[in-house]
Amino acid sequence: MIAGSCHCGAVQLEIPSAPLQLTSCNCSICRRLGTLWAYYAPAEVRITGTTTGYRWGDHALELHHCPTCGCTTHWVPIGDTDPNRMGVQMRLFEPALIAGVRIRRVDGAADTWAELAD
Repeated sequence: MIAGSCHCGAVQLEIPSAPLQLTSCNCSICRRLGTLWAYYAPAEVRITGTTTGYRWGDHALELHHCPTCGCTTHWVPIGDTDPNRMGVQMRLFEPALIAGVRIRRVDGAADTWAELAD
């Protein structure tokens, strides 16, 4: 397992392996947060500590953050969203883990989710 944490260390995350690809989304929340997402099955991710959830828009995802330092940690699916996939905020892990990993840029702002050119 590979460990990461929020800034204050109150929330710890463990993932089974380094991501092969990351996603950078330009939707209204992701662009403000500056997130880089990697996707895993919820059963593969271990999160310890308390997080606070935030839902908006079509309520397909619930973003979680540390209530102490405010770092966004992950998102979980809600509603009709695929229950076997969650997003983990990879900026909470050591930079060397994601150095050189392909970043897929998607158009969440236009709600097309089409891949954008680099």
